Amino acid sequence: MKSGTPSLPPLQSPRLLDQVRERIRYLHYSIRTEQAYVHWVRAFVRFHRMRHPAEMGKVEIEAFLSWLANERQVSPSTHKQALAALLFLYQKVLSLDLTWMNEIGRPRSQVRLPVVFTHEEVARLFAMLQGEQRLFVQLLYGTGMRIMEGVRLRVKDVDFERRAIIVREGKGAKDRVVMLPASLIPALREQFARARVLWAADRQARRGGVHMPHALARKYPRADASWTWFWVFPQADLSVDPRSGVEQRHHLQEQSIQRAFKRALERAGIDKPATPHTLRHSFATHLLQSGYDIRTVQELLGHADVSTTMIYTHVLKLGGGAVRSPMDALGGAFLPDVPLLGAATLPPAVSHVLAVAADRKRASDREKGSRRQRDRAPLGEHEAAQDVDEAPENPRRGGWEAEMPRARYHPASNGAAPALRYTTAAPPARYAVR
Repeated sequence: MKSGTPSLPPLQSPRLLDQVRERIRYLHYSIRTEQAYVHWVRAFVRFHRMRHPAEMGKVEIEAFLSWLANERQVSPSTHKQALAALLFLYQKVLSLDLTWMNEIGRPRSQVRLPVVFTHEEVARLFAMLQGEQRLFVQLLYGTGMRIMEGVRLRVKDVDFERRAIIVREGKGAKDRVVMLPASLIPALREQFARARVLWAADRQARRGGVHMPHALARKYPRADASWTWFWVFPQADLSVDPRSGVEQRHHLQEQSIQRAFKRALERAGIDKPATPHTLRHSFATHLLQSGYDIRTVQELLGHADVSTTMIYTHVLKLGGGAVRSPMDALGGAFLPDVPLLGAATLPPAVSHVLAVAADRKRASDREKGSRRQRDRAPLGEHEAAQDVDEAPENPRRGGWEAEMPRARYHPASNGAAPALRYTTAAPPARYAVR
């Protein structure tokens, strides 16, 4: 049934996906949210063979979400995003009051520990990059910015005097201030000089300016062509704005940074499932390790709730909650039978322990060889009687076996008394002492 939402104006677009875009732009959602919601609405309609969502209900939505979870095996976050897109479609676009929407099961979010680089890994990663890409990655690690916050930096947002960077419209359309690393100031000034060359070429060729948010281009007609609003990391080629269709200078594409980061990760030999966002995790983790309080880190990251920042406190504990493993209590007492490294590469203390163990092994082998020779020697009557007296009450349990005379095998053995000897092998049932 219709809910009659007075706060939302009627839609002007006749097509469903255009209606979704119109409502998203009216509510000032980001372009990434628009792309994601349009994708899920299109997938939902195609899943049900091009039926209009107004003709479908709870059963069709649950069937689509079950297909995503069971057949496509999407993650809980992707499942929640698809559900949020369908809720937006029915509530904001179709204006339908669906009471059963609250009955649809929500996937349970799983808490995952973030991947974090060590200081040595960060240095190795930087060494595999160069030029503009290296500066950008260093800026992400030095400030804790997200990759989209970094590529959208403008000239006016960098304050060299105060050594500060203003992050405009970050996640949740919030602004915040982060530090400008002093070690990056010379390289950043060189980047400004390179960007100014592109800006001057655009002005000389009378090309269009850069993208301006919230219709500022109409309020300030020449602001889009000014150096103040130009990108810190501009793209080398011109591009077309996906919403306005105007050809202008766009900022650096995040895909180019991601591809360069992946190649540098492989060359550096870092075996971690890392992305440029891992530098943000490493930024927060290393600040906490340096002794900064959790509230300071929260403000620098732009988290609305401190519980989100608390995920990084896992680095303040040792593995297993600072419990010492019993394996560590053995020290050097336990060594593998076969060393994993060559003798030339082993530490002196380990080589000494291995040498002592080898000497003991050789001495033990010599003693066993002597014992076997004594066992094979013929025994006299006195020695045989002594061996029998010292034998355990149950020879089978003690590992003793009877060495029967060779009467049935050789005529010369008739009349010989049976002798007992110790052996580690299981005695044959036929000759075992009963």
